[in-house]
Amino acid sequence: MRPASKVATSLSVRADLIRDAKALGLNLSEVFEHAVSDALRQQRRKQWREENRDAIDRYNAKVARKGTFSDAWRKF
Repeated sequence: MRPASKVATSLSVRADLIRDAKALGLNLSEVFEHAVSDALRQQRRKQWREENRDAIDRYNAKVARKGTFSDAWRKF
């Protein structure tokens, strides 16, 4: 898999955060990429749950009524 290309951008960030991050030797581009990647993953997960809420609710109701196919064989 080829690494994604990078794009230069401009951000406004609190001066104290930049100062402290630089003092600790943090790579701000890397920190930003990780933070945005995590935020995207969380938002996509939330969106998927919302889009599939009805199906999930129907499935959970069915399991509550009838159980799962393996209930007879479970030892726990």
